Amino acid sequence: MAKSTKVNKKKTAKKNLSVVDALRTVVADCYALMGQTHLCHWNVEGPSFFALHTAFEEQYTELFTAVDEVAERVRALGSYAPGGLSNLAAMAGMKELPEKSPAEKMVQHLATLHAKLIADAKTARDLAADVEDKETEDLMIGRIEVHQKTLWMLESYLKG
Repeated sequence: MAKSTKVNKKKTAKKNLSVVDALRTVVADCYALMGQTHLCHWNVEGPSFFALHTAFEEQYTELFTAVDEVAERVRALGSYAPGGLSNLAAMAGMKELPEKSPAEKMVQHLATLHAKLIADAKTARDLAADVEDKETEDLMIGRIEVHQKTLWMLESYLKG
C-alpha cells in the first residue's frame, strides 16, 4: 500500500472519530434534555399547567426515541454509545433546573438547552459532511429541524 494511501486512511479515521465524538455529545445532550423536560413535566404549576404539562410530555417522548436513534448511529459507526446518568450529565454539561421553578423559568431553561443541542447537532452535521457520511448528516439535519421547531414554540410561549 502506498504511503499516501496510509496517510489518507489515518486522516479519514481521525475525521470519522470526530463525527463519533460529536454524535456522542448529541446523545448526552438529548438524554440530559429529556431528563430536564421530564422534570418540568412533573413539576410545572400555574395557569399554564395543562398546556405545558402536555407539551413537555410530547417533547420528552420524542427525545426518548431520538436518543435511541442517535446512539444506534454511534454503534453503526463502530463505536460505543455513552451511558450512565453521571457520565451523560458531565458530557452534556447542561445546567439543571431546580425542582421548584416557575413555569416561565422552566420554558426559558428548556429553550436554552434546545439551543445548545442545536449547536452540537450542527457540529455533528458539519463533521459528517466533511467525511461524506450522508446518513449521519441526514440524521443531524432531522434533529436540528425538530429542535428548531421546539425552540420556536418555547420562545413563542415566552412572548406571551
